[in-house]
Amino acid sequence: MSYLSPSSRIRPRRRNMSKEILSVAVFVPLEGHEQQALATVRELSAVLAEGGYSRDLLYRGGPENEYVLVRYWKSDEARRAALEDPEAQRRWARLAHEVRILKVHESLQEIEL
Repeated sequence: MSYLSPSSRIRPRRRNMSKEILSVAVFVPLEGHEQQALATVRELSAVLAEGGYSRDLLYRGGPENEYVLVRYWKSDEARRAALEDPEAQRRWARLAHEVRILKVHESLQEIEL
């Protein structure tokens, strides 16, 4: 029986949809900056986690062997506060010289299935 076949018994289910805000950034390190860029991403992720702003996941793949950073902001207020955090600002400024951003989704909305 197929996972999505009409004959399968699918019961509607309600669950609490996340209050977190999902952001996604796709980037490639500038030539000669890959290790430093990854170190900066790790530092930034640690600063944001320690501040209680967000949690991050980092993936790699795609045609240019790009990196995909998935960030779950705790809330819109946490995201605004992080933008004012001097330690986070320092890491974002450094990253601007280490990576080329290919695509950013500032806020993705979860759709109930």
